[in-house]
Amino acid sequence: MPQISIIIPAYNADKTIKETIDSVINQTFKDFEIIIINDGSTDRTLDIISSIDDPRVQVFSYPNSGASVSRNRGFSKASAQYIAFLDADDLWTSDKLELQYAALEADPEASVAYSWTNYIDQYGEFLYPGFHQSYQGDVYSILLVKNFLENGSNPLITRHALSAIGGFDESLKGGQDWDLYLRLAAQYKFVCISQAQILYRISEHSISSNIERQESSCLLVLNKAFNNAPSSLKNLKKDSLSHLYSYLTFKSLESPLTRKKARIGARCFWMSIYHDPGLIKRRSRMMAIVFVKIIVGLMLPNGQAEPLLKFVKEFKGFFPTTHNSKNLSH
Repeated sequence: MPQISIIIPAYNADKTIKETIDSVINQTFKDFEIIIINDGSTDRTLDIISSIDDPRVQVFSYPNSGASVSRNRGFSKASAQYIAFLDADDLWTSDKLELQYAALEADPEASVAYSWTNYIDQYGEFLYPGFHQSYQGDVYSILLVKNFLENGSNPLITRHALSAIGGFDESLKGGQDWDLYLRLAAQYKFVCISQAQILYRISEHSISSNIERQESSCLLVLNKAFNNAPSSLKNLKKDSLSHLYSYLTFKSLESPLTRKKARIGARCFWMSIYHDPGLIKRRSRMMAIVFVKIIVGLMLPNGQAEPLLKFVKEFKGFFPTTHNSKNLSH
């Protein structure tokens, strides 16, 4: 029986699935099984998976049902005591499993090990670092405010803990990973590997690029979490909402900046301040910069805002990068 089961849901992932699987096969830790759930792919995903000659790879095909259902289906097939999930377009560094496994083995009280994240583009090139902060033990109150695990390809989880909380909530259309981590954090301790071991791929088709959809999904997760949170933590909801809308503001103002994105950014900017007016004083310089960027995006036609912003950006440090607020959910 393997020590780790890796579950990869795959839907029309023929451009990235081979590289993703290779990042698992090349792990320094070798005692694992790979369970791939082909979620009704209509491209060459299944052909590519079937061509991989490794006895640790198992493939199961179903009609398209979404990521949460696929992850739960994969868990039902898993045999190991530790479970990891990996999206079909993300990558791991070669020591990811080795270090997370060692951390959980060294701390019997911990049930979740997570690492830092870096962001890559559709070609696998580095874009920017993720949150890069470490939290240990009881992280529930922190996770209520921000999803510092950042994505669904991050943690290694004990089988017992994942089974006890019931897996992924299949009713959610987005933010399922944050919801899962919150339910785990309410009962179990976390341990952090303070290294960037998750390479999260950003593309124009990813859920994280659709700001309005991401907002709706995160609000559902957030409301569900605070409905279940103890009364002593319910006062954190305003901080959580402010952090969410701060992140969405920066996300909406990423290049290329358009009037539509600037309008969304303006609304999210207002909501972040509404839920935490102290932001204006605590981060006055950044708030002023964001305000200017929104005005430029609203005033200039599509295609004209970007050259001006690139010129201003030559003044080092004038515009903040988005990684300071990464990431609440995907």
